[in-house]
Amino acid sequence: MNDLTSVHRTGVPRRTLLAAAAVAAAAGAVDWAAPGRASAATAGATGASPSPALPFADPGRAVRPKFRWWWPDGLVRPDEIRREIDQIADAGFGGAEIAAVHHSVTDTAALDTARHGWGTAAWVTGVEAALSQAARRGLTIDLTVGPSWPAAVPGITPDSEAAVKELAHGAATVAPGATYTGPAPKPVHEAASGVHEQRLLLVQAARVNTANSTRKETGLDLDSVRDLTSDVTDGALNWTAPDDGTWVVIAYWVRGSGQTPEAGPHTDPPAYVVDHFSAAGTRAVTDFWEAHILTPAVRRLLKVSGGALFEDSIELETDGLQWTPGLPDAFLEHTGRSLLPLLPALILDNSNQVYAFEAAVTRQIRHDFWETVSTLVNKHHFTALRTWAHSLGLQLRSQPYGLQTDAIATAAILDIAEGESLGFKNLDDYRCLAGGRDMAGHTVLSCEAGAYTGSAYSTTWQRFLRTMGGAYAAGVNQTVVHGFSYAEFPGVNWPGYAAFTPYKGVAGYGESWGPRHPTWTHVSDVSGYLGRVHQVLQTGRAKADVAVFRQTGYSATGIGASWFTATGITLGWTHQFLSGPLLDLPSATVRGGRLAPDGPAYKALFVEGDFFYGSTVTLALRDARALLRLTRAGLPVVLLGAWDTVVPSGVPDTGESDELRSVVKELLTQPLVRKVTDKAAVGDALAALGVRPDVGYASASTLLNAHRTADGVDYYYLCNGKHAETVKPPVAAVDHEVTLHRSTAKGVPYVLDPWTGKAERVAHYTEDGDSVTVRVALEPAETLIVAIGRPGLFGDRNGARPHVVDSEADEARFTDAGLTVRATAAGTYRTVLSKGRAVSTSLKDIPEPIAPASWRLSVQDWRPGASATRTTVVEHDLTLDALVPWSQIPELADVSGIGRYRTTVTLGRGWTGGYGARLELGAVTDTCRVTVNGHRLDPVDQIHPVVDLGGLLRRGANVIEVEVATPLANRLRISDPAVYGGVARGAYGLLGPVRLVPYGEARIG
Repeated sequence: MNDLTSVHRTGVPRRTLLAAAAVAAAAGAVDWAAPGRASAATAGATGASPSPALPFADPGRAVRPKFRWWWPDGLVRPDEIRREIDQIADAGFGGAEIAAVHHSVTDTAALDTARHGWGTAAWVTGVEAALSQAARRGLTIDLTVGPSWPAAVPGITPDSEAAVKELAHGAATVAPGATYTGPAPKPVHEAASGVHEQRLLLVQAARVNTANSTRKETGLDLDSVRDLTSDVTDGALNWTAPDDGTWVVIAYWVRGSGQTPEAGPHTDPPAYVVDHFSAAGTRAVTDFWEAHILTPAVRRLLKVSGGALFEDSIELETDGLQWTPGLPDAFLEHTGRSLLPLLPALILDNSNQVYAFEAAVTRQIRHDFWETVSTLVNKHHFTALRTWAHSLGLQLRSQPYGLQTDAIATAAILDIAEGESLGFKNLDDYRCLAGGRDMAGHTVLSCEAGAYTGSAYSTTWQRFLRTMGGAYAAGVNQTVVHGFSYAEFPGVNWPGYAAFTPYKGVAGYGESWGPRHPTWTHVSDVSGYLGRVHQVLQTGRAKADVAVFRQTGYSATGIGASWFTATGITLGWTHQFLSGPLLDLPSATVRGGRLAPDGPAYKALFVEGDFFYGSTVTLALRDARALLRLTRAGLPVVLLGAWDTVVPSGVPDTGESDELRSVVKELLTQPLVRKVTDKAAVGDALAALGVRPDVGYASASTLLNAHRTADGVDYYYLCNGKHAETVKPPVAAVDHEVTLHRSTAKGVPYVLDPWTGKAERVAHYTEDGDSVTVRVALEPAETLIVAIGRPGLFGDRNGARPHVVDSEADEARFTDAGLTVRATAAGTYRTVLSKGRAVSTSLKDIPEPIAPASWRLSVQDWRPGASATRTTVVEHDLTLDALVPWSQIPELADVSGIGRYRTTVTLGRGWTGGYGARLELGAVTDTCRVTVNGHRLDPVDQIHPVVDLGGLLRRGANVIEVEVATPLANRLRISDPAVYGGVARGAYGLLGPVRLVPYGEARIG
């Protein structure tokens, strides 16, 4: 019988693992309203008050979005590299991440990896050109750890100590009393190409117990497992099974997995993926860089324009179990027990478990194993890489998921954790990484954004914005756009080289943004919007209402928090996820009833069963003690489930189960702890503890929110979105009141427009103690940013004026003229001011809305030119009596490009200075800009294209022009039908309905 009783655990405390991450980051508060920085510029057409010259209006390069910049390895020219840096800079982006990616290339001989592979002199010359031009333009350049992904370098073989390993198994069934004679069972899968060595680690026998079997796993008796390794002579085994049942003989083989980075070859000799669990693997990466990439020029330039060292998700692919030779010793150090007798419950066959012991102990063994792996990858890979990156003046940015490891804890180690819009199932995947970031005092959570399967050249910026709207609410505040392809490659078709298309002969995934796209004409509007959102969401510190404790810290799973994900979010609650190691950080203290009071300042901690292990009510003893410590310090805690039956997460030490239940029993007696057995009661339990969200809605809403504070100012990002893009039914428009907590007494609300960069004090709101209530009306995926701070914070001069608390008018605004009301219909409107006075306002003779009757449409039709990177433009001029998609106009059915719609609206003599108007564009695909009477308006909200024309209209003829840019897919359908012929024809253009909606306006205070 195997003794599962642990000796005293002598492993390094997990506190040490996160020690470097525990150093609080500098308070990144932006000085939004420093004295003397106010601008003298007057308000624009919207009537907003003057705004100071703040970072919000013109966000710096550091917060602007970046591109994932795909190179065909080192087959690049320095002059073209410099040109593309200029294109990225001119478009308002903040930097790029150089990545060797060429999934679209089928003729790999054209790459000539010996001369132009990743890490060659040609590659380094390209990197030097990028860094030097970025330095001139104020951009930053990130570099990937190796070619494509996962991390790999040439110079090692699958048999090398530094190469990624697998534990393969072979098995044979032995009848009761029968004798097994022959070689130790060979692995069920052949070794990968290039693997020449494999070492027999262990041979075991175990009795089959069908009572422990599952649908996919063969049950075994743990107490029957016996080590037969000493019985193997010259590779052969002779063993007779007892006659008490059927037995299996299992042989375990350690060998290289032979994995190479995606879509190679990228190097000559081939690069092989490194062992992410050992110091040798990371040392192979850093040694290669030191020897081949870090020339004196590169080292010098990294100090100037270097940003981050980047590693993509940890996609270690093997037919067996991910392994490293040091795992048995690490497991013993971490748990105090031997790993080898437990291996049957761990081995994998194409990611499927093969054997199982009794269910509870199997769960505990697997938990202990992957917790050990987490410790190794965090210590030997992420922490080591981060230390080395810092020595070069770089940060470490990484996607810490792909394995069954604690991504939440890893996020606390990284300088910048990153998620992805393609692989993340819902917003809780981001909230996992956000918890690690904020508990460690870091600022940025990045996102690989905008990759869509099969959508190359048909992706719209509107789709991109719809995807990212919710991600920002979940904690993302940096966008790495997927992506920007180097322009050239031998033999490619128009519009140039694209890393991911064609993909297996058809339209690929991701997008290759750049001047090859008609929408690039307008892209600076999008980059400005994203930069302003980032600016707000990197200001100060993120706040979240509740910390949700995870016994298992996976991410990229789509698994959320029961009540908070399904119900709490719809009522305004915000949450993040924590795992056990985060409770050891110095920030894990309680002050004033808040956990991590100088960081996310969680108001409560919520714990439920472990979703990754059948929702078992489980907890590590050290974590139970931490919960008891936190609640005794004043933190409210809500436990969901049968916590009187709690069991340890891992295999328990002697007496540990009893001690755990004793601690939990004590926990349940604490005055700030509530236990509920029905998730519907979670909200009531929080209310009974006096815990309220910072944002509240009267009833369920699709609004999502993020809250940050800096220097007494509250910043709220609101988005009318959904928890996951696949959620049905679709989100509908919302129009309801929202109550926002304010940190500063008498703070007043402002709307910060991320499209225009303007700040305007809200004129209509109510206040009650530490809260402000405003009306929020948003279309699906539309966003709103509200800041609450002292009067005059953004340079307005309305501090002494009363505001509106109730009005029959459509809206109230603070303008240069003072407090005004607006309405789109004539009438008398009663308005109540904050000082109690009621005002009646009469608005007369407001014109009816106008729908333009006809349009002149001029189209620049983009077509293949003389080479793959040249575009020919053909002009079309049409008159439209109605707005319809280009696909329904014979001349434009397969056209992509830029269309300019022009119409004339004649306003009669009754049009006076007391009127304004809004232009509603309806549906537009894709990006658009608006010009009125020769005056180009501020950037248009591409999700809800409604613009205020203010005083730009005049009596008589008024010329309105709407410029629309489209994706390229409709043209590619016919110019490259072999690849794009199956893509659905897009409905491009200005689709409407377009209305000019006049309003009357009058000053009331």
